[in-house]
Amino acid sequence: MTLLPRVTLKCHVLRTIGRRRPFTTCNSRSSPYDDTISNLKIGSDTRVIYQGFTGRVSTTNAQQSLEYGTKVVGGTTPSKEGEHLGLPLLPSVQKAAEQLKPHASAVFVAAHQAGGAIEDAIAAEIPLIIAVAEFIPLHNMLRICSILKTQSKSRLVGANTPGIIAPLGNCRIGFQPLPCYMPGYVGLAAKSGTLSYETVGGLTRAGIGQSLCIGIGGDIVTGTDLVDALKLFESDADTEAIVLVGEVGGKSEQDAADWIKEYNKRVSKPKPIVALVAGLEAPPGRIMGHAGAFASMGEVPAATKHKALNDAGVTMVSHPSKFAPVLKNLMSGSGRDPNILPSRVFLRARTFPYDYEKGPDQATMKDVFEHLHLDAAPPAAMATCGRLIETLTILFKEREAYGLSTHVSGTQDGNLQIEWASFDVDDSAYKSKGRQQDLFALRNTAAMDADEVEAETDGLVYVKLNEDQNAKIGTLINGAGLAMNALDCMTLFGARPTNFMDTGGKATSATIKKSFELLLRDSRVECIFVNIFGGLTLCDMIAEGIMLAFKDLRMTVPVVVRLRGTNEEKGQRMIAQSGLPLHAFDDFEEAAMKCIELADAQ
Repeated sequence: MTLLPRVTLKCHVLRTIGRRRPFTTCNSRSSPYDDTISNLKIGSDTRVIYQGFTGRVSTTNAQQSLEYGTKVVGGTTPSKEGEHLGLPLLPSVQKAAEQLKPHASAVFVAAHQAGGAIEDAIAAEIPLIIAVAEFIPLHNMLRICSILKTQSKSRLVGANTPGIIAPLGNCRIGFQPLPCYMPGYVGLAAKSGTLSYETVGGLTRAGIGQSLCIGIGGDIVTGTDLVDALKLFESDADTEAIVLVGEVGGKSEQDAADWIKEYNKRVSKPKPIVALVAGLEAPPGRIMGHAGAFASMGEVPAATKHKALNDAGVTMVSHPSKFAPVLKNLMSGSGRDPNILPSRVFLRARTFPYDYEKGPDQATMKDVFEHLHLDAAPPAAMATCGRLIETLTILFKEREAYGLSTHVSGTQDGNLQIEWASFDVDDSAYKSKGRQQDLFALRNTAAMDADEVEAETDGLVYVKLNEDQNAKIGTLINGAGLAMNALDCMTLFGARPTNFMDTGGKATSATIKKSFELLLRDSRVECIFVNIFGGLTLCDMIAEGIMLAFKDLRMTVPVVVRLRGTNEEKGQRMIAQSGLPLHAFDDFEEAAMKCIELADAQ
């Protein structure tokens, strides 16, 4: 049976679920797709094409990658043929495959067209496909996964990934901030883009280079997961140590822990593995920036993932700055050279795999009935339950849900009692494709926090941590993984954050100002911590936004600023020369401790 969506249930609880755990990856360990893991190994000889080659973002990215040393051999744009950047421009991926013989394709296509572009690349048997777009509808990706699992030619990374980069071979397929990377022998796999940048930036500063860095992606469905990366790193002669960066949501970290346990048993001298899991302080049930960054029914919290990896023999760290010293110690010791618990309902839920296209078969239904203790119920009750499951799976697909749930229990007269129904829709289907408009018209924003709704209209993800009335520090951070980890570490240091605020990878001066406006509405905020690691986001642009907000809003609350990444020196210089009461730091821990000091002094 093809492992795609799963019906998730507990005793008296039934859920058809579309978030993270049911289908975190397209991979099935016994499918032909597993044979494509080796395609992830890129290097100086990797021939790369761009889909959407003539777009503004794609053009700039291709120019940067060419300068870095990536062997870009051309690209495609529908209905266009000729040259672009002095390289062949072709109207289709099939023609590009035939004429340019690429090893990889960078899919720089908007979300509403990205699904089709990925399918075109699969049809053309491109060995490695990197899909960077965010907000590709969930059900488009489910279709892609069902295609991938039937073939053994193409490997997908993403969607919603910063890409994959081999510093050791000067090959970048994605939009990673190039100055952060240096050649070396540490392999990295991360769900979060910005948190991976922070990790790599810290390693590079410590003189520890990287062999290959794989951005798994932050969406619910991804083409590659942490175990796939681990399998590659195990056999990769260029990788001497491994770094994993996980987060709340899904089960990729648990699968990785299981794989690592087996790996440590069968290998006499295993490669050192160090990991971090973001989201230890994430509120249960809240989506933390990424489409899939939350624990769904039956999924464990980040703390349990942390423990699973630790129990498997992985050395765990709390912040990316801790990776370098730990790696140096582990690798010297090994003789290698580096040069919030969910409710009981959630925990007791169980997943049942079924074919996305065909729906659950009779064997699956039987297992579900047994789990619900309905296998001895009257035939009429079992038939009703079967129709319910079939209806839920149809609704899940046709209405592009990410979660459908209800409670199911048997009554003394042999009938079924059904209550507490919940229906959650994939908003990317509406935002990117304009689908399911009738459902989204029913959204009751009046029942939601007004500030959080306002933030959403500006492209911000704002989650108030209202349960802590003693919290004092407002946070403004780009990237969901980076933001979650910052909350974790600040709490570890004794800080009390008031919120989660993800400005996203495309933050502008205007969105920074808007973020300050929202934070200052919270009367608890005594200090604001701005922590930006620029990839697509430019640090000088962020600095400009901070100074603009400080002046326009006549701010009196102290602000601690930490800028890293693209144009970081320029941004830091602008902050230092602003003449405003801004506190600039380079080190995360020093910045966090300053926040605590300033907040306590107010």
